[in-house]
Amino acid sequence: MVRKERVYIAGCGCISCAGDGREETLRKLYAPPQPPGPPPDWVGTSLKIPLFALKQVRTDGASRTLVLLDRAIREALADTSIPADRLRKLRTGLAIGTTVACQLNNIPFYAGVRENRMDSLEPVREYLRQNSAEYFRENYGFTGPFCMISNACASSADAVALASLWIESGRCDVAVAAGADELNRVPVAGFHALGVTSPEPCRPFDADRSGLNLGEGAGAVVLISSRVCRELFPPNCSPRVYLAGCGQGGDAYHITSPHTDGRGLECAIRQALSRAGIGAEEIAFINAHGTGTLNNDRCEATVFAKLFGSGVRFLSTKGMTGHTLGAAGILELIFTLVMLREKRLPASPGFRRKAEELPVAPVSEPLSFTGRLAMSTSLAFGGCNTALIVGEES
Repeated sequence: MVRKERVYIAGCGCISCAGDGREETLRKLYAPPQPPGPPPDWVGTSLKIPLFALKQVRTDGASRTLVLLDRAIREALADTSIPADRLRKLRTGLAIGTTVACQLNNIPFYAGVRENRMDSLEPVREYLRQNSAEYFRENYGFTGPFCMISNACASSADAVALASLWIESGRCDVAVAAGADELNRVPVAGFHALGVTSPEPCRPFDADRSGLNLGEGAGAVVLISSRVCRELFPPNCSPRVYLAGCGQGGDAYHITSPHTDGRGLECAIRQALSRAGIGAEEIAFINAHGTGTLNNDRCEATVFAKLFGSGVRFLSTKGMTGHTLGAAGILELIFTLVMLREKRLPASPGFRRKAEELPVAPVSEPLSFTGRLAMSTSLAFGGCNTALIVGEES
């Protein structure tokens, strides 16, 4: 099904180790990446693995995830130039994706469950109270639908897809799609126990890749219907970038690993292309999920070669942010928008040498391009896959 009406991206905001805000992200995206460092004390781990931590962020006792989200959402709303009082009169929806912030980050609680005892239900009650979508909806006075999505590493990409469907179906005029995840001992211990963390800076799609580095951050985009665009902006000031297509596919192959032949990812990409009404040859580049793990990179490279051919242009930006889990999809969509606007790609951070078992390799040198459509992919536990296509008007 081809989209009948364009959903425009009117504003964006972000914070990660690739930059604090849009302008710094633009500068750092094309600069040599800074390596991850040892875990800060506040992460609460004794593991000696490199992390992409936002050491400059101070929370003063507040939820770290809420602080990160607030910075990203505020910047995205300011980027639209829509007055706050005007925004409150519109039906504005809010979809937020996260993983860590939906967990019970309470180690004693987990220990009690393992020992078949539960000393208190307070951790459960606290978990139920921590709905960041409801918090920001009340804080900003949004009157449209709201939803919190926890679908592992595809969470915020799914938030974008859901928000766009709200606009397409007429449920709201404007929708904020956001995502955030923080570093703490739960994901650090969990991913280390899975054996997928790297003892050195990650190298997505590289022959010597040995796993991922965890990171943290937040991102937000403001989606707006074409009708409201015409009402709010003069013709020469209206948004030029739009969400061309979304696709989602689940193969339920394994609780943590993607399908060996990328069945779910292929389904998601084909669906996104179909909804955008375009062919694979029209995609200028792909910002891949690219975690640096053996299975993920093999899955994506296999599907990219099958659908886009041996000349496919793709990269992974996780070499400059780490894997930000539920925030990855939205952050990488914003990076894709930046690269689409600038019409140039950086070399894929961390990549040095092509892996013999992979049919294609990421861009190894900076390059320019002329296309107006790009794709971002997100892969998650449980075989969940999401593909987002963005376009730029001439």
